Amino acid sequence: MTTDMLTRPPAKVDFELVFKLSPGMCLVLDPGFTIVAQNAEHARATLSVAKNVVGQNLFAAFPDNPDHSGADGVSLVRASLLKVLKTRLPDAMPVIRYDVKGPRGGYQPRYWQITNTPVLGPDGYVQWIINRAEDVTELTELREAVKK
Repeated sequence: MTTDMLTRPPAKVDFELVFKLSPGMCLVLDPGFTIVAQNAEHARATLSVAKNVVGQNLFAAFPDNPDHSGADGVSLVRASLLKVLKTRLPDAMPVIRYDVKGPRGGYQPRYWQITNTPVLGPDGYVQWIINRAEDVTELTELREAVKK
């Protein structure tokens, strides 16, 4: 194999594969908040499986923790997504608590920094929303421990 063959890009990019293996945790949502794609890192971090969440409403797939009386992750993320639909601009949320279902049932506390970014269609309206999350649980817990 020549060096030229190793560095030449493929004739067509497989964007589905690129998204699936992309770094960072990402979902793609339609304007009704149905999950249309989940990358591998998001699935790993949320203890979920893409084939089980794709096609579901975001908040059905990732509901609030029913055992946490102050759970407001769903309402905060919904407000951000509605803002993105209205303004057609990205929205970077403050750090929020949004627990994830554990592998053996129950929920695990998680803290996230989430950015929702619109993808506009040819008509200028939101066609897709990229939901990018960063798990900041360790950093948040460390900050809380230092405060005590």
